Amino acid sequence: MHTSHAGIDVRLPLVQDADLRDKIVLVRVDHNVVKNGVVRDPYRIDATIGTLYSIVERGGRLILMSHIGRPRDKKTGKILASHATSVRTVVEYIERKLHTRFVVPDLPADPERGIREIDTSINWHIRDLKKGRIGGIYLPNTRWFEGEEAVGEKRGRLAVQLAGLADVFVNDAFGSWQPHASTFDITKHLPSYAGYLMQRELANLTRILEPERPFVAVVAGAKFDTKIGPLAEIYKKVDHLVLGGVIYNTFLCARYGVSIKGVSASDIEAARALVEQDRTAKKIVELPLIVESDTIEGRVEGKYRVRDIRELKSGDELGYVLDVDPASFELPVVAKIMSSAQTIFVNAVMGLTPHFYEGSAALDHTIDRNTEAQKFYGGGDTLQEFKNLSPGLYLAAMDDARYYFFTGGGTVLKAIEEGSPYGLGPVDALIRSQGKVRRSESPTP
Repeated sequence: MHTSHAGIDVRLPLVQDADLRDKIVLVRVDHNVVKNGVVRDPYRIDATIGTLYSIVERGGRLILMSHIGRPRDKKTGKILASHATSVRTVVEYIERKLHTRFVVPDLPADPERGIREIDTSINWHIRDLKKGRIGGIYLPNTRWFEGEEAVGEKRGRLAVQLAGLADVFVNDAFGSWQPHASTFDITKHLPSYAGYLMQRELANLTRILEPERPFVAVVAGAKFDTKIGPLAEIYKKVDHLVLGGVIYNTFLCARYGVSIKGVSASDIEAARALVEQDRTAKKIVELPLIVESDTIEGRVEGKYRVRDIRELKSGDELGYVLDVDPASFELPVVAKIMSSAQTIFVNAVMGLTPHFYEGSAALDHTIDRNTEAQKFYGGGDTLQEFKNLSPGLYLAAMDDARYYFFTGGGTVLKAIEEGSPYGLGPVDALIRSQGKVRRSESPTP
């Protein structure tokens, strides 16, 4: 029985309780940080280093796997294994960081169906791994594998093949909450444990689900309908809710009977329930000064202006609303709510970057001035913009115990929607795997 850890369900199997000596350890990470073949922000990679070091220090040999981007075309089902979604850029970063060599197996990929099998060629690399000739193996993008997001036999076969490579499975991929072959099915075949990053994320998630009050959440997004479920649950839990991006535009349309370019009628209809709910509860903090633009092509002089929503009349038609004006955060009612919060959760970019960024920068600095609150940031885009817009503040926050940066904003929203992090498929699979493992046979002849 493992020892208790604050904020962690005692049923969750932990990597520190695993026997790793002379074992091949298959680690699912979330290193999905590549855009156009470049590592944009290594934070998600760096956050897993502690787990990797611990495994090696205790005698384990590493095989890593992660998804990168979306190589599968949703309409056609074709899987394109291209440089843009390759793990090789990540591997180059890890090799520089750890001063060791990782091998990416060159597995044959069908031009339309991706990698269909893990063939016998990988055995040579595993032999080198066991003999210490290489520091680790990094499998190709998990979403290049035909079985990763499939259903039925293909998915089950991939899980068995993956399990056949190793002795132990460790899930450190908090950002990958979808139950796929490499995060979910694999636990049926190997002794399975939560890595240190996963544990830390779950413990901090508990602090959002059981917050010190007042609790303020800031949520933005490009479409309202994708956030309906999480927003409804966040609304129940918070004392105050700040909206940004197209979500806020949609709320304004439904609330004031105006139209804003780029906001669909179906999204406005979907937002009406939230508007009605807020007429009574009054939790939504309206940021009254918004930035209207005639174009989304950039910040064109003479083609954008600040508008005050308090002056809007039903039937008014606005251009594109691309940001919140920083002065909104200085208004007494907004400033008081932000400064008195004890817990703040941010999963938001307020404006259409890179040209409309002032709202996001003002939000980050407003939050930072509250020195008492616990501040939780989630989501790759949220962190990337924080780092881009306020690099000094970002670096200071990294070393500030009052800040915590999640590696997966979508995972946080999903857990809030479900009311518990332990209902997430991959986490639940770790818990249910205990005592039920069937050691799989090697997938290679």
